[in-house]
This record gives sequence, C-alpha cells and structure tokens, in this order.
Amino acid sequence: MNANLYALFERHFPDSTEQPLLVIPNGPVIHYDDIAATSARYANALMAADCKPGDRVAVQLDKDPRVLALYLACLRAGLVYLPLNTGYQKTELRYFFTDAEPLVIVCNNAQLGTVASLAGSATVLTLDELDERACALDSTFDTVHSAPDDLAAILYTSGTTGRSKGAMLTHRNLASNALALVEEWGFTRSDVLLHALPIYHVHGLFVAIHCVLLAGARMLWLAKFDAREVVSLLPRASVMMGVPTFYTRLLTEPSFTREMAASVRLFVSGSAPLLAETFAAFEAHTGVAVLERYGMTETGMITTNPLQGARVGGTVGKPLPGVNVRIVKDEAVDAAIGGVEVRGHNVFAGYWRMPEKTREAFTADGYFRTGDMGEWVDADPGRGYLRLIGRAKDLIITGGLNVYPKEIEERIDDMEGVEESAVIGIPHPDFGEAVTAVIVGLPGHTLTEASIRAALKGEIANFKVPKHVHIVDALPRNAMGKVQKTVLREMFSRKPGSL
Repeated sequence: MNANLYALFERHFPDSTEQPLLVIPNGPVIHYDDIAATSARYANALMAADCKPGDRVAVQLDKDPRVLALYLACLRAGLVYLPLNTGYQKTELRYFFTDAEPLVIVCNNAQLGTVASLAGSATVLTLDELDERACALDSTFDTVHSAPDDLAAILYTSGTTGRSKGAMLTHRNLASNALALVEEWGFTRSDVLLHALPIYHVHGLFVAIHCVLLAGARMLWLAKFDAREVVSLLPRASVMMGVPTFYTRLLTEPSFTREMAASVRLFVSGSAPLLAETFAAFEAHTGVAVLERYGMTETGMITTNPLQGARVGGTVGKPLPGVNVRIVKDEAVDAAIGGVEVRGHNVFAGYWRMPEKTREAFTADGYFRTGDMGEWVDADPGRGYLRLIGRAKDLIITGGLNVYPKEIEERIDDMEGVEESAVIGIPHPDFGEAVTAVIVGLPGHTLTEASIRAALKGEIANFKVPKHVHIVDALPRNAMGKVQKTVLREMFSRKPGSL
C-alpha cells in the first residue's frame, strides 16, 4: 500500500467529492474535488519546474486556500514541504535557504525581491505565478508511491545553540499522529472546524487540517484570529482549535456568551501552556472545559486530555495510543520531576544534515529527549496525566511560536554600548510568555528600550523582538558564574508593568 500521506487522505475523502472542505466567510466555498484538482495542477507545475521526489519546496505565504492545495501537491509529488513563518526576515531566510537548498521557493508578492536575492539557483515564484503556470495543466496526477520513512516535510525549530534545526517529518510520522487524533477527539464527517490558526506551524497545518481531511469534514477558514469574528462564527462550528491567546481574548470579548459557544463540542488548546486561571475562567463562562494537549515540532502530538472523562486543568493529559512517554528522574533534585522522553511512530526522523544533534536528541533505547520537565499527577506513570513543570532549555513560547533566547542575545550583545544581555520569557496573560531582554550597558553609553527594539526590528521576526527591555547594572550569577535566568524571571515577573 502506498504510504504517501495524500493517498491516506484521499481514501478518507467523502464519497461525494463535491462536499465542502473550506467555507470562507463572505467568500467562496471550496469543495473536496476543487482542492484535489488544484493540488494536481500544482503538482504538475512543480514537476514541470524539474522537481523530483525528495526535493524541497520552501513556502513563505500568507494564509490562503491555495496554500493548502500547494501543501497537498507537494505530498502527492513526493516533495518535501518546508513552511516558513511569514514574519521571518532576510537573515533568517538566508539561513533556511542555504541549509535546506530548496529547488522551488513560493513567496508573497511583497517578499519577491528579497527572496530572489537569497534564492541562489532555486526557482522563485509568487502564488499567482504558480497559479498561472498550473492553470492549463492536467487536473489529475498519479500520487507518487512513498515509503513510510520518506520525508514529507521539514519544519525548522530552535536549537540549543540558537541555530535553527530542521526537524525531518516522514509520511509515517504525520499519518500515525493524525489517525490517533481523529480517533481520540472523535472527529466525524459532520464536524465543522473553526480554523483561525496560521498554517506554517504544526498546530494549524498538521493537527487541525489533518483531522479534517481524515474525517472528510469541513473548515470555516479565517485568514487570522479576530475575537469578534470568531464569536460570530462559533454557532456554525463544532470544533475550535487555538493557542491560549485565543481563549484569553475570547473571554474579554463582550459578545462571547455561553449561548454563542453552545454548538461547539470541543475546544482544543495547544502550542503553549494554558494558564490554570484561564482554564477555570473559560469553563465557568461557557460550561465547557478546554481540552489541553501537548506536542512538539519533532513529535506532533504526544499527550491529550480525554474527549470523554475528566479534563484536568494544569495537565496536558495522557499519552496518545502508540506513544510511549517516560519521565527520567534526577533523584538528587526531586523524586517526582524529571525529563520528559517519548518514543513512537510520531517521533521525527532526525535533524536535517545534523547527525550529531540527532544523536544527542535520542537515548540509546530510542527515546527522544524533549527538553521538557514534567511529572505524573497520579500513580500511573506512563499512562496517567502529565503535568509539565518547565523546559530544561530556555525556549520561550510566545503566542504559540518558539523563540530561542540565544539568537536574540547574540544580536543584542553585538550592539554598540552593550556589555551583555539575557533574554527570558515572562508570564503574559495574552501571549503565554512575553520575550523580555535584560541588558547591562557599558560605561558612557545610554541604552533605551526604544533603541534596542528599533535595532532588532527588521533584523528578526517581530514575534522575536522583546516586548520589554530592562537596563540593569549586573546580571545575577551563581557560584560557577552562570547567569541565573530563574532569578531574572522572578524579578521581572513581579515588576510593575513587566507584562
């Protein structure tokens, strides 16, 4: 049997392919047969651009139904899909293009000049140009026969040195996770998912869309999250997926009443920790408990609170079927807390062109070291509810997006007048964490929050630019001279105005 993920989706498409797949408010309705035909034309266009199975296609595009067709086209053609955050700037893009060596890059019109200057020998197209190339091509395409371990996508994630690492995801990785989620969350053909997430990210691209395609369901497709618009559409939806920011904003929207949420059978939160107070406030407001789950770029989803049964606030639930989770304890520190490790068909194949980093990421018996710290909240290790305590690494998750402090610290440290810096995440009621820079200046120099932020904007994506900058005389250090970021988090979490 063909292990190509598109072939799996196609086997689950509705018998009547004219069933709606995407419903765009105040816009067109796109049916399953539409998306199949468009993805076939795009696949033919990519083949005409000399792509062959295994080649990479980099995509930096705003949310558009055609991007979904492009993703499916890459799967059908056996190409490796490389989604890039639309906020990435020139320096970041240069690294991704150099590292991944895409054969084709598809970008927004506004980025065409920048991308073309960085693309090397790659073919650079806008989405409109791809459309033009594809419009006269055949609307059928024989899906490439893929082995389970063939690459389907590469998603870049933060690395321990600040250098992004390309997580290699196979057709089996994505398929196994999607099948488990559809079963665990009870997706059926009658479901309507309210989709307001970005689609360059695991949550919006894989978790949300894969569940819909495998169920033959449909989506209400929004270009971005707007609380008032989302509330107005909730009566037409049965499922909503979002980052914690979505739920905090819904709770402050006057039109969001219990009645408006009544048709939604499932609210899912992920990509960042959901604060316990948000969980409690949402349940009190709507009568529905948000289902929180836990995943990573490298693994897809690992655990989930149950569809039926208690959803425990402050936990990320139980391991998905086929996923083994263990906590490796350091008895010298705490008898219960330890590093979270995971094994299963959902776990990625390794880091692109980084064999040493791949070896470091896995244990001798094949478990992936997530870098997260956790504990079991009941007496059922490996099968009970998992509570995440923190991250062994300094990764910051803001608005569901990953930020590694080292990358920002290096840029700040290179600025005139800066002696050293530390970048931390501070709890934020809207974004989960706010990127915060703590800086020591050199004598005779005047540093301001505005000047630091202005220098960083245009160099890095806006979500990485510190929301707050604090100038201090010295950074706290332990006896070994290591900066104590825990102390900084405590200091500035309590500081008035730090949120």
